[in-house]
Parts: sequence; C-alpha cells; structure tokens
Amino acid sequence: MVLGPPSPVRWAAEVPRLAWTIASIPGAWPGLMKAPRGDGRPVMVLPGLGNSDRSSVVLRRYLAALGYRAEGWGLGRNLGVRAVGAEAERLIERVRDLHGRAGPVTLVGVSLGGIMARLVAHRAPDLVREVITVSAPYAGDPRATNVWRAFEWLSGERIDSPAVIARSAEAAAPPPVPTTAIWSASDGLVNGLLCRDDQCRAIEIRSSHMGVQMKPATLRAIADVLAGR
Repeated sequence: MVLGPPSPVRWAAEVPRLAWTIASIPGAWPGLMKAPRGDGRPVMVLPGLGNSDRSSVVLRRYLAALGYRAEGWGLGRNLGVRAVGAEAERLIERVRDLHGRAGPVTLVGVSLGGIMARLVAHRAPDLVREVITVSAPYAGDPRATNVWRAFEWLSGERIDSPAVIARSAEAAAPPPVPTTAIWSASDGLVNGLLCRDDQCRAIEIRSSHMGVQMKPATLRAIADVLAGR
C-alpha cells in the first residue's frame, strides 16, 4: 500500500489544534499527576525537526514532577546531521554522559527526534534502557509527510541520498531494546501509519503533530509506559 501525506485540511488545522492543546494543559494537570510515581531513572527527550529543548519543557517538567530525572538533549535545534553529526556521534556522546551519571537512559523522541532515538538504540544499545517515539515517521517513505522539504532545507540533505536512505532503513528496523510508538491517525504533518509498526508496542492517541509532546494524552501515555503499564 502506498501511503500519502495528510490532507491539506488536516495540515491547515495544525495551528488551531496546537492552541487547543496548550489551553488544555492546566485543566488536565491534576489528573496527570495521578500517574504512577517515577523511580528516578534518567530520561532524555529528543526534540523534533527545527525544535530545541524549549519544545519539551512541559514534558520534562511533568516527568520530573513524577520523579524521573528528565533532561533535554542539549544540542540546540534539531537540524538533523547538522546538530548530531553524520553518525549521530554528538548525540551518542550526550547519551553516554547521562548514562555515566545516572545509568541506562530512556530516550523519548518526538518526530525526527524519535528516528534519532531509534538510531542511538541500534548503535549504542548498552546505553539505552528503552525508546519511546512520539509521532516519529520512521516506518515508511518520508514523502508521506508534509515536512520532507523542510527536512531537506534544514538538514542540508536530500531524502533520496544514499546516507539518508541507509539511516532510514536502520531506524525502521526493530531496535534491540524495548520500544513503544505513540502515534495519531489525525496527524496533520505526517501520515500516522509511518509512526508505528507491528514489531513494537503502539499507542494511538488523537492529536495534531505540532505540540503533540504537550498533549495530555501523550504525557499520560509516556508516564504509563515508564511505569511498565
């Protein structure tokens, strides 16, 4: 089956849906805090394309409030290889540093950050406890998104280059650590079917792509996965 990108209608709805997500957080917070308490394990959140650690402030504060050691990736904006190196060496070093300070790291990757999280799990599985991807289009043709041109512009790479094709195939293969994919069929930027596969646990939510890491349903799903639910 050939997958296509989300419709223009869903794409156009991304901004108002983002606004609704942000507005819903305060009212949902008391219920979110009823999630199981954390055990102090380290969790690193990897941002999506063009985003920095600022985009994951809500998620990291939530996980910290539950009792996890939540950190950003500390590499600035996610510009693909421009941020992490052609072999993701800068990101792997960041994960290695956190592992040295706190033990095996759970990687939570949003969109492109999720693809990178799966790559790290393949290349340095001894550092990674588990991977949770959030709306990360790792499982198919990047043209089934509305952001592949933005990826080319920001990263300086072409999606049909041998290097990108090889990394995509590596990310799509099942990592050697427990993996969960959180995805949305109503995503306006990437086809939701690219964000899951039959080789890992998949949790469907209803969300836009923009701000999905702040969606109360996403926050609770991540908390439940971390708690082993």
